[in-house]
Amino acid sequence: METKKAVIPVKGMTCVNCAAAIQKDISKLVGVQSTNVNYANEKAVIEYDPSVIGLEKFVSSIHESGYQAVTETVTIPVIDLDVSRSPELERIAGAIDGVLRATVNPTAGTADVEYVPGQIGLRDIRRAIEREGFRLPEHVEGRSALDIEKEARERELRELKTKLIASAALSALVMIGSMQDMIPGLSFLPRRTMWFILFLLTTPVQFWAGRHFYQNAWASLKHGSTNMNTLVVVGTSAAYGYSSALTFFPDLLGHDAAHGGAYYDTSAVIITLILFGKFLEARAKSRAGEAIKKLMGLQPRTARVIRGGNERDIPIEDVEAGDLIIVRPGEKVPVDGVIRSGTSTIDESMLTGESLPIDKKRGDLVIGATINKTGSFTFEATKVGRDTMLSQIIRMVQEAQGSKAPIQRLADYISSIFVPTVISIGLVTFMIWFFLGSPETRFTFAFVNFIAVLIIACPCAMGLATPTAIMVGTGKGAEQGILFKNAESLEHAQKINTVVFDKTGTLTRGEPKVTDVVVQSASEQDVLFFAGSAEKGSEHPLGEAIVQGALDKGITLEQSDNFEALPGHGIKASVTGREVVLGNEKLMADRKVDLGPLSAEAARLSSQGKTPMFVAVDGRAMGIIAVADTPKEHSQEAVAGLQALGLEVVMLTGDNRRTAEAIAAEMGITRVIAEVLPQDKMDVVKRLQAEGRVVAMVGDGINDAPALTQADVGIAIGTGTDVAIEASDVTLIKDDLRVVATAMRLSRRTMRTIRMNLFWAFFYNVIGIPVAAGALYPLFGAAGLLNPMYASAAMAFSSVSVVTNSLRLKRFR
Repeated sequence: METKKAVIPVKGMTCVNCAAAIQKDISKLVGVQSTNVNYANEKAVIEYDPSVIGLEKFVSSIHESGYQAVTETVTIPVIDLDVSRSPELERIAGAIDGVLRATVNPTAGTADVEYVPGQIGLRDIRRAIEREGFRLPEHVEGRSALDIEKEARERELRELKTKLIASAALSALVMIGSMQDMIPGLSFLPRRTMWFILFLLTTPVQFWAGRHFYQNAWASLKHGSTNMNTLVVVGTSAAYGYSSALTFFPDLLGHDAAHGGAYYDTSAVIITLILFGKFLEARAKSRAGEAIKKLMGLQPRTARVIRGGNERDIPIEDVEAGDLIIVRPGEKVPVDGVIRSGTSTIDESMLTGESLPIDKKRGDLVIGATINKTGSFTFEATKVGRDTMLSQIIRMVQEAQGSKAPIQRLADYISSIFVPTVISIGLVTFMIWFFLGSPETRFTFAFVNFIAVLIIACPCAMGLATPTAIMVGTGKGAEQGILFKNAESLEHAQKINTVVFDKTGTLTRGEPKVTDVVVQSASEQDVLFFAGSAEKGSEHPLGEAIVQGALDKGITLEQSDNFEALPGHGIKASVTGREVVLGNEKLMADRKVDLGPLSAEAARLSSQGKTPMFVAVDGRAMGIIAVADTPKEHSQEAVAGLQALGLEVVMLTGDNRRTAEAIAAEMGITRVIAEVLPQDKMDVVKRLQAEGRVVAMVGDGINDAPALTQADVGIAIGTGTDVAIEASDVTLIKDDLRVVATAMRLSRRTMRTIRMNLFWAFFYNVIGIPVAAGALYPLFGAAGLLNPMYASAAMAFSSVSVVTNSLRLKRFR
């Protein structure tokens, strides 16, 4: 069964329980494999079976839950639209993956298409329509997913800011009116008149500024759950309702109430302070997601293409694979491609973290969004739209930021039972103080403590503790050229105590060269002729090195017959009718080839870190060809960096032990597992895990994929194969092993931040709720009570403090 992943931006959530409610509803839909709705980055990540369910169901479910899925509607003009084909166009456009609905106006010759930005772009919609024979204008106006999300976020912030300013102004007046007895200029007004004025001032704050609290609380209640909004609504409504009753029906509440005070200030100030907290939280969350916005903002808006022999600037969405594109000094490379003419140096630091510009010439690959520094060049576009490296990086980071770390499960569970528990504690608090308090003040006393308990409790801090840190951590990783597949990978990386490196192509350059030829019963030219001819056409690095070594000597090679690869041992082939066997000492022993003094020569070469390969023709040993694969530039530094973190570094190789140990010693590695066949790499990882080790495997080849999957954390080099990258948990964009240690440090720092966030979130509630309930009253009297307004301030800033602490990760270097 083929599944797809959808990432849908969601607006209107005010707490983690809102996200949980949406997630619960979507998870119930048939065809959904997994769902995670992240309150911190305001996105729903859904894995689903497209043959069973589509995006429109998810968007509909989000709307039915009382929240808004961010979508975009674009009007696409169709040239010479045949009225009879209008239904066909509507059906075609509506069936495009990522499109929610399409409506065609045959009179105007337009199609209105609603789609989910990020799932599909205007370019893809346009191509799909044109493939069916419809003609569209050369350029259709539309906005990028970044612009759409940015506008939705800014609109939400503007609305929040407007409500905050208005409610703050009204609350200030309510506070002044509530202190009537202390302000001489107001004492002339009768108390009931002042309460009526306060009622008029508070009502807009309660039901206009605080409207979304009611909307979300009701939406949650309809689904049989509660959230932070429930606490705010119950607490402020109790204060507002009591005060309103006191204003209009004082006799119903009795003598005690009529001679007491109203709580309009409590209601208004609580809502204002919570709005202030939400405003600060929204701004902080926006900063937490800056890395992904920075990535999305890297792509240039236009490209200069050659079409019909003319240069023309076109929108980036209109670039197609095969287009020839001109890039001048100082300009950004628009899409991925291959240079066809010209040379230059390109700054790739924004994607790979590589600080030095890289020289590029004809035939070299260029990456979209990188900056051309010096020369002009023309390149052919090979990957456009969602297929470019930048788009894939953005997609990986978004999915990682939308995933949940295992450490979040405890916080999620507590959040799920938090609100009902707090309401129960509030009711118990009211009853205790009502029955234990003095008859004159017991209702007021119990009522104030009840409100304080509801208002101070904050499940949001617990819910934000993990996802905000994950957002900043994964975003920071992307800046450093480290892509975590999901939050679980980020968490597991901090537990690693053993790092296993595949040798060839990972620790070494993977481009071995012939260093020595030792002969026994033939000339050097004969040894290279038979070995080179046998390996001709081989894709194995050692084979390619032998072929190149023979060609460098001017030897003309023959085509071999009956070629057979013997994994982990060598090869067998026929050259000019003679059987050639080329490989290690074990292969020679299996073939009963007498090596004589060549064994000692092989031992000498191995001690120098070279790989000796015996050449036998028709069962007779002819000589040895030694090949050396040199370490990569920063391998030694990378190993030292990991060892400085207290990690054991292990080198895994198919080489014989002597050769492997010589190379390992050069890089400072003390533990070597040699003579491992490709298919046995996974078993080696299993053995290390059986020793109680938490293993990270670093590799780049197809044969590394099983071991990468088996490891607790698989780390693939981005220059490696797609299979290895797919099997890994972490991908390093650039081929620099020092980044492995950076990934480990970033994981440790992120998890330390999460644990700190969770501690303060739990500590805040564990201390704050008893204090609000009046636990300190027996010791300190009235001074030990918590005013509900102070409780709302504490509640508002608890979430902000957690997000701000997560933002400290942005300083990671």
